[in-house]
Amino acid sequence: MAKVRVAILGCGGMAGEHAKRFNANPDVQVVACCDVTEQLVHKFLERHFAAKDPKPAVYTDRAKMYRESKLDAVSIVTPHTLHFEHGMEALEAGCHVLMEKPMVTSAEHAHQLDAKAKATKKILVVGYNTPCTPEFHYLRAQIRNKTFGRLELVSGYLSQNWLRGTLGTWRQKPELSGGGQAYDSGAHLLNSLVWSVEANIAEVFAFVDNHGTPVDINSAINIRFDNGVLACLVIGGNSPSGNSSMHFLFDNGRVDINGWDGSWINVWQGNQKIKYPPVIGDSGNPNDNFIDAILGRAEPRTSTANGIAQSELMDAIYESARTGRPAKPKQRR
Repeated sequence: MAKVRVAILGCGGMAGEHAKRFNANPDVQVVACCDVTEQLVHKFLERHFAAKDPKPAVYTDRAKMYRESKLDAVSIVTPHTLHFEHGMEALEAGCHVLMEKPMVTSAEHAHQLDAKAKATKKILVVGYNTPCTPEFHYLRAQIRNKTFGRLELVSGYLSQNWLRGTLGTWRQKPELSGGGQAYDSGAHLLNSLVWSVEANIAEVFAFVDNHGTPVDINSAINIRFDNGVLACLVIGGNSPSGNSSMHFLFDNGRVDINGWDGSWINVWQGNQKIKYPPVIGDSGNPNDNFIDAILGRAEPRTSTANGIAQSELMDAIYESARTGRPAKPKQRR
């Protein structure tokens, strides 16, 4: 079977994780890498493809890469506000797309990218952690089946030393990042919420604290879904003690889970803890799911629909924080 020919667009820190995952996948050949300078790309190849022969081709011109490399797919790991342009180009070039989160940084762009993916009939997945875990698949199944009754409330937090860790980088420049901690690592927590609840968001009330930077560092977010579920999440970017948890409260049970990566889960039915909840399967990653979806071996765990949901939510979060009033996501379904 021919290998899936993949390019990595953007050779920064997170791109190294994409290279590691693709190198470990026997069905993948990374044939090209692209960034703004050849020096950046060569250093990336030295770090992640030193043992490969042949090594991926080096590009600084995206259009030239698409013309020459005979690609099946591209992994886009560029600054957030560039995702829309880069995603549209890749789809137009006939590539399947793995987009690092967030998919894009506005609901308008999210809907346009969704339309393009549908028109080109290409797979587009977003690099969220938790949809690739059996823990979150178990949780969502229990919500759908009402195993523990009706889901009523969700609370959660994510903490990270984000303020210090991103100082001086593009992540604290709104023209490249689109926002701060909530749009960056916080995207995992927010997607874990909307991916699990599977309902439109009716209203958002949010407070943010920029800690003197141009972007949000800390956020406190209240959400009401159309189906009546209420959620309260806090995203902390100024805490050296990094962690995450979410708590799903039903009228006959509770599920506690790691909202960042689904690495642990605790389940209660009524007031009794289930010692061994029937969580089946191994955790995967978005890269392997992307390749399996291209090869027809699996359904994509995420899609443009997830990118739309997060973009609509983030637009509402920033509107509420700016106005001091509740905001309604501008949904187009």
